[in-house]
Amino acid sequence: MSTTVVLFTRDLRLDDHPALAAALAEATTVVPLFVLDRTILASRYAAPNRVGHLLEALADLRGGLRDRGGDLLIRQGDPADEVAAVCATTGANRVRLSADHSAYARRRLRHLREALRGSGVEVAEHPGVTVVAPGDLRPSGGADHFRVFTPYWRRWETAARRTPVPAPEHVKLADGLDAGDLPAWDDLVGGSRSPGVQTGGESAARQRLRAWLEHDGILDYDDTRDQLDAQTSRLSADLHFGCLSATVVEAGLDRRRRGHDAFVRQLCWREFNTQVLAANPSLPRRDLRSQGDTWDHDEEAFAAWKDGQTGIPVIDAGMRQLQAEGWMHNRVRLLTASFLAKHLYVDWRLGAWHFMDWLVDGDLANNFAQWQWAAGTGTDSRPNRVFNPVAQARRYDPDGAYVHRHVPELAHLEAPVIHAPWEHGDGLFAVDLGYPQPIVDLAEARDRFLTARGR
Repeated sequence: MSTTVVLFTRDLRLDDHPALAAALAEATTVVPLFVLDRTILASRYAAPNRVGHLLEALADLRGGLRDRGGDLLIRQGDPADEVAAVCATTGANRVRLSADHSAYARRRLRHLREALRGSGVEVAEHPGVTVVAPGDLRPSGGADHFRVFTPYWRRWETAARRTPVPAPEHVKLADGLDAGDLPAWDDLVGGSRSPGVQTGGESAARQRLRAWLEHDGILDYDDTRDQLDAQTSRLSADLHFGCLSATVVEAGLDRRRRGHDAFVRQLCWREFNTQVLAANPSLPRRDLRSQGDTWDHDEEAFAAWKDGQTGIPVIDAGMRQLQAEGWMHNRVRLLTASFLAKHLYVDWRLGAWHFMDWLVDGDLANNFAQWQWAAGTGTDSRPNRVFNPVAQARRYDPDGAYVHRHVPELAHLEAPVIHAPWEHGDGLFAVDLGYPQPIVDLAEARDRFLTARGR
């Protein structure tokens, strides 16, 4: 009899799980395991929205395994110690897990191998987090990763794909194991969750994917994806937690159909950012391309930005959506990030971590790479571009529907007035309106930023 432990991390699904499939093919019994990592739980990364989503995903995964005769063991502590203990208890001779690419994921793997050294237990990694693994694609000239998206996209779209593996029909668990209880999210972290946060788990994720592929919105995706009130897939958290396989999502798209190719391109952006993080582990902390910034430390302006009280309606709408839903439209993420880093000239790291405090899909690669892009310290070839939030709102929220939904104080105003009400008379700012004057003059702030950057 042989036993393999499958350590789940950011791959919380049964469909297209190469590590699980390999374990089932080789072993008599399989032990699916998830460790609630005490290091992560003690960090700022363990935000309530993500921890709650994680636990919902684990409950769904456990239910799927139990339906197939297995179970999901839940442990809490150091992953290396907990895996070693389970291997000793079950006599497992192999541990399989999905390869991940952050600095912390690499340390976790190294510690796991060290903990099992001398025990005769093999540790094997498998694909599963990305369609194309970081490092598989390298630019000509000897560079270790792509720094510009377009050439990466050209190589990525023609790279070989693995064939997705189906979900197992049966999982035989080793006897006599205590599966362990799933705690409530607020037993693990303090704070509050967004009232409109979406439900986590593979079952809910697959429903969202089906709904998106059947929705007419994907057919118009290339034309409407930047429209702030348009239907989008809402699959980002499902991909982050691995409740959906990116390989399966891409395989289900028909690039000959309208909108599908544009959606594949967005999947590629996730992978581009992942290979940037893999090559630059300090991405969340250090500028990829320093501009020599001496950031302002305006705590009042930063607080107004966080609370959606800047007086710039589209910015406030985005920041309020973030807290209400744990999610924000991608174009608005760009606008709010650019506004903080360039109009307010506040350090992008502060904004990026505020996003991480709320985003269900908060992902080290995508969040921090996109923040650096918006701040002009990352992969943008035009680092000093400044987005005018009013012009952007009038273009991408032409009827004001997005602002109406998230800034109810302005619900009586119609577009285009709603996007810049300060331009239309002092009477709009009566005390009973309850909406602030802009905290900066946009033109003056833009000039101040460009001067600071020496432009």
